[in-house]
Parts: sequence; structure tokens; C-alpha cells
Amino acid sequence: MVKQKEEVQQAVQQQKQKMTPSEAIVETLVQEDIKEVYGIVGSAFMDMLDLFPTAGIRFLPVRHEQSAGHMADAQERVSGKAGVIVGQNGPGISNMVTSVAAAYQAHSPLVVISPSAGNPAKGLDGFQEADQVSIFEDITLETVTVTHASRAAERLRTAFRIAYAERGPVLFDIPRDMFYGEMEDYILEPHQYRAEKRGSGDAKAIERAVDLLKNAKNPTIISGRGTVDAGGNDTVVKLAEYLSAPAANAYMHNDSFPADHPLAVGPIGYMGSKAAMYTLEEADVVLAIGTRLSQFGTLPCYDIDYFPKNAKIIQIDINPRQIGRTHPVEVGIVGDAKAASEEIYQQLQTALPSPQKDDERMKAVAKRKEDWDQELVDMAMEDGIPINPRRALLEMTKALPENAIVSSDIGNVSSTANGYLKFTQPRRHIAALTYGNTGFAYPAALGAQRAEPDAPVFAVVGDGAWGMSLHEVSTAVEQDIPVVACVFNNQAWAAEKKNQVDFFDDRYVGSNIKGPEFADVAKAMGALAYSIDKPEDIVPAIEEALKQRRPAVLNIYVDGTQLAPPFRKDALNMPTRILDKYKHLDYSQWGNK
Repeated sequence: MVKQKEEVQQAVQQQKQKMTPSEAIVETLVQEDIKEVYGIVGSAFMDMLDLFPTAGIRFLPVRHEQSAGHMADAQERVSGKAGVIVGQNGPGISNMVTSVAAAYQAHSPLVVISPSAGNPAKGLDGFQEADQVSIFEDITLETVTVTHASRAAERLRTAFRIAYAERGPVLFDIPRDMFYGEMEDYILEPHQYRAEKRGSGDAKAIERAVDLLKNAKNPTIISGRGTVDAGGNDTVVKLAEYLSAPAANAYMHNDSFPADHPLAVGPIGYMGSKAAMYTLEEADVVLAIGTRLSQFGTLPCYDIDYFPKNAKIIQIDINPRQIGRTHPVEVGIVGDAKAASEEIYQQLQTALPSPQKDDERMKAVAKRKEDWDQELVDMAMEDGIPINPRRALLEMTKALPENAIVSSDIGNVSSTANGYLKFTQPRRHIAALTYGNTGFAYPAALGAQRAEPDAPVFAVVGDGAWGMSLHEVSTAVEQDIPVVACVFNNQAWAAEKKNQVDFFDDRYVGSNIKGPEFADVAKAMGALAYSIDKPEDIVPAIEEALKQRRPAVLNIYVDGTQLAPPFRKDALNMPTRILDKYKHLDYSQWGNK
């Protein structure tokens, strides 16, 4: 009976049906299993919005459209299902630029439903008119435009197909008058218009990779987001164990290899793990799985130029554009991270009939990890006024449950967290990544919580970034999203302040900020709130917040003089001045003070 019913439904779906464009769009969202759409209500898409409750789609309203993009980005990273956002034409859509650009850099499948000015008014500088396609061309994989009402569903299917296939955001632009009228089209299931999986890659490339790994003396793995997206963490672990290859996490993807595994050496990149960097420095073959090896994510750190210059690199990426883009590769494999890793593992078992053992190397790796873990603690235990930011991070990590999801922002303390955040499960670390925009972590945490309602979710945010996102506490309270925001308050844009310390003789322009008592603000919005200036108060506050399962804000005052190294030591030069008016600011004059 069930089979018969399914066959009838399938037959119905193969027939064109009369519907409105709004209905065609919503039914396509239903087929894509979209449960939530993020944005702010607007008249441009109200006809479509009116169908959401009946269709079983929840519209989750935010306080600023940028937050909608970050929420949808994080929801996708946790759930694996493309995020969907929508806003009013003109300012509502342009408010999403930053978060869509961030999703583009993060390779997060995202569909931006972009109502634009109606066709009768286009080009007349009408109310809320903007050329949205031009605005988004450089920060999306594709801008898909509805040119006729009859193509509404087909164009949306194209948007989802590209978003999943090429991993990133797609703009679905539809003039606001095209939600109305009558059309005929099919309602198709996703498998009818897009492929769900990609294979393991070219067979010859796999063979070359196996040959390199078979003969490697110091193989090392870098595991990235592609591993997580493909569900390949367990496969990469098997591969690492068979090769006795230490495994590092790609920059800000600390959930791409379990931190408690003996072969785990931690994350590379800014403020990452010295154990990972020293280990990678010695590699003769690097197996980079599901990572583009981003330029920023492989820069020297702690004065360690760790990325090996002479190692043979095997790079696996689902996107052919990323192969060899930042580092020359010996073998490039275009394929699914899990499928390619599984194929390499299977062939290695034939090429190397028994697992490789290198006890001496493993002892060296274990010692480096031990030394680095102790260094993290030692740096954290140095006194701070009122709290050393590293100590605050250390205390916070003590309170994190094993299944906690943590989003991290951009900034001095948030980036220092790279060394302290350790995960044993995938889809736990949601970072701002290389677009580097502040204000990411809190809305991202809200999206992550919606994707996994029962998980404990935390946001690591500096006070500067918090000023850009604290308005969403209202959203968290209204929608009952129990995220715990850990705000590290040093009353400064501290990453930029560090540049003024190192390059501008401690002349602070624009970097010192003094906000309100964030605990009071959060309390006024209806959230749990804690003002903390003692490290021993951090764990109890987190435990209480987790117990109550309500939105919570911890305003943690940390020392504004204990700053991490600059993001890029090569990004600034010592100041030189030519006009007499400014010569006293020349670095050559510093010694004359």
C-alpha cells in the first residue's frame, strides 16, 4: 500500500501542474527539505511568505539581515543542508552582502532569495530599487535571474544545483511582480535535477597518490572542512592510523580530526598548534584532504615558517578551481573527500600489506603535543588585570561538554581560541574563516543551535564584534535559542590595537572602545547575564547557563594589554613621514623622545 502511494505521488510529480510562482518556489523549498528561512519581513516577498506556515517552513526573523546570512551559513555547516535567506528588495538584500561574502569564502551552500524591483518600475530609481545582481556578482557562485514567471521553480532548482555542486552561495533574483500570476511546471525531487554525491576522483591520480604515500618517510595529513562536509572523519582516521601519519586540522577547522586521537597534532594557521607546525615542517609527503590550503591559513606563525617547501603535496578537493591554487601540488584529486580517502585507504592496504609503524616519530609527536599543551597552560596562568584572556579561554574550555558546538569570531581573543578549542566530533567548530568579518560568531551560533536544538552551543566573541551582534540577543530570547555567548571584553579593537603597539609607537586612534555593561544590556533583553572579573567564576556561570537552557551572555573582563601577535607581520610598515607637520610621527624619531 505504501509503495503504491509513493508510485502515485511520483506519477503526479511527473505531470505539470498549474500554480502561482510563489507556490512553485515554496514547493521547491519543500522538496529541498528546507525547514527554516532566515530574514526580515518585507512586502516584496509577502505573497510567498504567506505560504510558509501551511508548507511547514518556519520563517525566523532576525534584527539585521547580515545576521540572517551568518545563521544560514552556520545552520548548513552543522546540518549539511543548504541555508536559505530572504529580504526586502534594495536595503534588505544589500544588508546581506557581508554574510554572503563570508559564506562564499567559507564554501557554504546558501541560496539568497532576492526579490528585486518590479519590472514596470525598473530603471526609474523607484523606492528601494538597486541592481542586486551586480552587487552580488563577485561574492556568489552564480546570480540566477527569473526572466519569466513560468521559470520560477526551474531557476530555483538551478540555484540549489549550483550551490551544492560548487559549494557556495547563489543569488536567486526574482522581480517582485513575478511572484504573482499563473504558470505550469513540474515539482521535482532534488535527485531529478542535481547529483547528490561525487566520486573518488581520477583513478590514475589515486594510484599516484598511493605510490607517494607508500614510499613516504614522514607523511603528514591536513584535514579540512571538506572532510567534515563529506562525513569523512572516520575514514581519515583509518588512513592516518594505517600510515602512522600525524594529522593536523586546516585553519579554523578544529573539528576535522578528533583532538583526542594519538595522531592528532592540532590546527595550523594563525594562533594554531606549534605541535602541528613543527610536525608539518618535517613532512616529505603532505596529504591535504578537503582543504584549499588557503594562503592565510598556511602563513608562518610564532615565527615558524612551517609549511614545507620541498614536500610532495597530494591535494583532494571537490572543486577543481582549488587544486594547486596556493601551493604547487604533485597530485591533484578532484573528488569527494571521503570517497577519495576511502579509495586511497583501500589501495594502500594492497600496496602496503601491513600498517606502517614509526615508534620514534610517534614519540616525538607525543612530546611536541605535551609541550604545546603545557605552554598553552603556562601562558594562560600568567597574571592579568583583571583576567588574562588566555586564562579566560582555558577556563571556558574546561566547561565545554564533549558535544558542544563553538562558533568563533574574528579578533584578538577569538583568534587566540584557535589554540585552545579541541573537538572530538565533526560539525562542532563554526569559525569566521578567511573573510575575517567581525560580528559573525553570535548569529552563527544561533543558526548552529537551530540546526541541532539539543546541543550546547557557545559563541566566542570580542567586545568589538559583540557590539555588531548583540541586537540578536532579542532574537535568541524571542525564539528561545539557548546559546551561551562568551564575550571577552578588553575594551578595545585589540587586533588592531596590537598593530598600533608594534608599528605606531603606542598611538591609539580608534582602537580603544568603551561599551555599556553588556550583562545589564542582555538582562534588559530577557537573557541570563553574568558580569565576570575573576577566572574562577567562569566555569560556574557556564554550568548554570547550561542547566537553565536559556539564552545567556557572559561579559568577561580581560586584560587589554595581553595581546596576540599581529595577524600579518608583513601587512604593515614602520611609519615614515615627509611633511614637516607630521615628522614627529616618523619611526626614526622614536628614540629622540
